[in-house]
Amino acid sequence: MVVPVNKNSDFIFHQETPPNGGPPLARLIEKFATPVQNFFLRTHGDIPEVNRSTFRLTIAGLVKRPCEFTLAELGERFPAKAIVATLQCAGNRRSSASAIKPVPNEVRWGNEAISNAGWKGCSLTDVLQFAGVDDQAKHVEFVGADRCSKEGTEVYFGGSIPLDRALQRDVLLAWEMNDRPLATEHGAPLRAIVPGYIGARSVKWLKEINLLIEPSKNLYHAHAYRLFPSDTSSASADWEHALELGELSVNSCICAIEEVPNGVLVKGYATAGGNRHVVRVDIGFGEPLKWREASFQDPPGPGIWRRWEVLIPKLLVGEIICARAWDSAANTQPEDPESVWNFKGYMNNAWHRVRFGMPWEDVKVAKPEIDYYL
Repeated sequence: MVVPVNKNSDFIFHQETPPNGGPPLARLIEKFATPVQNFFLRTHGDIPEVNRSTFRLTIAGLVKRPCEFTLAELGERFPAKAIVATLQCAGNRRSSASAIKPVPNEVRWGNEAISNAGWKGCSLTDVLQFAGVDDQAKHVEFVGADRCSKEGTEVYFGGSIPLDRALQRDVLLAWEMNDRPLATEHGAPLRAIVPGYIGARSVKWLKEINLLIEPSKNLYHAHAYRLFPSDTSSASADWEHALELGELSVNSCICAIEEVPNGVLVKGYATAGGNRHVVRVDIGFGEPLKWREASFQDPPGPGIWRRWEVLIPKLLVGEIICARAWDSAANTQPEDPESVWNFKGYMNNAWHRVRFGMPWEDVKVAKPEIDYYL
């Protein structure tokens, strides 16, 4: 059975089965909290329909008191907590990476695999404290109800985070999104929210939490979301020793360009990973580049985006506009996109570049590392 998804008519689906897509960039940044109809959608298998009345969340593994909860019991036993958090796919901006060298067999995300929302649920740490954490436990695994095919094997989607991250109070077991019950396509009745981490760790349709000595052996943790050097191919990849993806990198994207009477208004978003926050966005323009600092539309905070805008002088068609962000640990984005290319197209956070006024069909006749504004 195909579960319908509630999205705006201009939502861009890169895949329909399973559904993966996001909104047009200008619509993406219209609001600080992304409406559900515009929130990007990342699925790895068919969307499961989980019956709220029979739902049970099990807590097992290295705990002193294995237990299970209905949705109502979670709400009654543990204090409710509300946070704002941005979710971003590790493959966001993959299309720019694909312009450097091919990235086969992956969803060809543009810059729209990111959204921000308000979430309400209970803190994971309260649930783990109730269950009692064994001294041997080092990692917390989330397992969803969505069955996915990978490497010729059918598995439930899952992944893990370090225990010390799980015990921070902003990691949520969420049952509400933007003040409404979770939509089916976004993980109802319960999902994990791990601010500052790749979206794959905020597992949807959550059914199990397991405490482990080592990171999850789930194929989507141990084999899918891994980072490799630029000179590695899928044939030469050493999956066991590859870098495990967790915290996001600092990043920024240009989402809208508007000619106004006194110049060009450029708008976009910026994000930081872990417990860091965005402190500055610089916009470069012209050839040679000149830089101007953008102003923010949103307050700073860990795990949330900041939308920005800046007015720059009028440009000639074809002149470059680029964006780079800085976070609270003084990290910034690399200039060279080839330095962060990998065959999975993950974690592309090179400067985002566009050419002013250039149509999409011109992409193949100019520098491959440059995106084009449509």
